[in-house]
Amino acid sequence: MSKFHAGYTITMKDIAREGNPILRQRTQEVNVPLSDEDRETLICMMNFLKNSQDPVLSKKYQLRAGVGLSANQIGLNKRMFTAYFVDEAGRQHEYALANPEIISHSVWMIYLPQGEGCLSVDREVKGFVPRYEWIKVKGFNSEGEQVTLKLKGYASIVIQHEIDHLNGILFYDRINKENPFLVPENCRSLF
Repeated sequence: MSKFHAGYTITMKDIAREGNPILRQRTQEVNVPLSDEDRETLICMMNFLKNSQDPVLSKKYQLRAGVGLSANQIGLNKRMFTAYFVDEAGRQHEYALANPEIISHSVWMIYLPQGEGCLSVDREVKGFVPRYEWIKVKGFNSEGEQVTLKLKGYASIVIQHEIDHLNGILFYDRINKENPFLVPENCRSLF
């Protein structure tokens, strides 16, 4: 029985930090339809993201703002994540996905000019993180229904960051080691 039930509030003490071996493992697929335990875990994870973006609650619980959270970031070897954010066009996105897989993507790449951050990384890492400009992702929602998402721009970046987590990859693995601010061919700044 997981501690992440509907009444549990995830805080920063629950977040696995850089150096924790679970962040470098490829996560295990979860059974679909999702168990009640997995569904409740996803609700907890989504609540964390919403709390972390709420000025009052983030201060109360001392949370760093996050837009995505993967299950291995809270110590669970499960292939699922949540994401909650507003994109560059002002559209709100809310996803809870199990067993996600990128099934197609653009040739063109984009990056955030300010770089990326991560709840599991307590230090600033400078450099550009090239990501596909658009992706098509297949997975299962919390009701166990198969869904296909077409995402571009900031939404594409966030979801690739979370899928990387599920594959044991941290964002800074994608930064050019010799020249962190090198812009690869076919790549442009999102903003």
